[in-house]
Amino acid sequence: MNEILKMAFGSLGVNKLRSFLTMSGITIGVFSVIGVMTAVSALRGSIETGLSFLGSNMFQFSRFPAFGVNGNSEHKYLARRRVSLDQAQRYIEFMRGSADVICLKAFANGNPLVQASYGNHKTTKGVTFGGTNQYFLKANQFEIGTGRNFSPEDVDLVRPFALIGQEIVDKLFPSENPLGKLLKANDRTYTVIGVFASKGTMFGGSEDNIIMIPISRFLMDFGAEQYSVNIATESPSQTQYNATMEKGITAMRVVRGLRPEQDNDFEIYSNDTLIAAFAKVADVVSSGAFVISAIALLAAGVGIMNIMLVSVTERTKEIGVRKAVGARKIVILTQFLVESVVLSVTGGLVGILLGTVAGDGLAAVLSAEIVFPWGWAAAGVVVCTAIGVVFGMYPAWKAASLDPIEALRYE
Repeated sequence: MNEILKMAFGSLGVNKLRSFLTMSGITIGVFSVIGVMTAVSALRGSIETGLSFLGSNMFQFSRFPAFGVNGNSEHKYLARRRVSLDQAQRYIEFMRGSADVICLKAFANGNPLVQASYGNHKTTKGVTFGGTNQYFLKANQFEIGTGRNFSPEDVDLVRPFALIGQEIVDKLFPSENPLGKLLKANDRTYTVIGVFASKGTMFGGSEDNIIMIPISRFLMDFGAEQYSVNIATESPSQTQYNATMEKGITAMRVVRGLRPEQDNDFEIYSNDTLIAAFAKVADVVSSGAFVISAIALLAAGVGIMNIMLVSVTERTKEIGVRKAVGARKIVILTQFLVESVVLSVTGGLVGILLGTVAGDGLAAVLSAEIVFPWGWAAAGVVVCTAIGVVFGMYPAWKAASLDPIEALRYE
């Protein structure tokens, strides 16, 4: 076997370019599936913290689904009535005694256009800008670094106050205390009363590039008819979660004026539903990558068979000499089969390496945990070995079956 391996690697080294091009097909197929699976595995590993932006024991009502809508269902959601601030406040009254933390929030449409300024300093366009109440911190896992949070009076009296993220502080107030200063956002002026503690990034986007104002002020300044209010509700405990959600759904239907036979005209989601929705998306992406890789590997396998048949033809006289001096049929078959497997597995190993680097690179950009897909890597090696055996068997058998006398006469 040692001699066979040496001869296999030696024959592959004679035609380096041909061997490289043949391995490339396997590399591309394995790279595509390993790259996607690595990225998906990394994202799944951080999904609990990445998508758990509602806080513990929380559920949310909104006009639109959490992950947006596609073209086929867009009309259905656009036809829905907006959730108004009045409806949200009535909902709070219904839930009094059942839930103490109810966060109201609405965000500016077209976030890429939002820009803030102070004096000669300006932020880049793309600031997250919206309105909320005093429970935004609890519902979205923020903390106040300096200053204070909104109070119920700030919301009730429609005060022009603002809470800003650390990135806004760095851009607008690089050398002074932002508290008490007046900044402009969407051409409106607000007094800074608090600064969020830094949160960093989530899936490649900064959570510190944010400005929040009282929701009553937000809707007054930019038009209540333009925005739908999202309502996040926290259950007092995990054991009361289902009962609180059922009461919340009932309260929401009442404030929306729905009759018993009518379907809900609002969306309900929680951390669990967000995680499940992401898992479905990940499964679709993984399935697509698997199909594409299977096609690429099939084409690569055909390429390996073609190259091995060419190799058998080119080395017919060599095979005849080896058989004439006593090489058995199994030895010839093993030699060519090993060459086929070496081509396939080498290409697969390179694909695994490149796929892991690419997948973890994407995970790093999205601030997800770096992982190595041991299961998929092992599966890749097994599949590449099988491809080498399956697609190399016929050329190897053809080589082993050559008549030594005919082979020796071959020119």
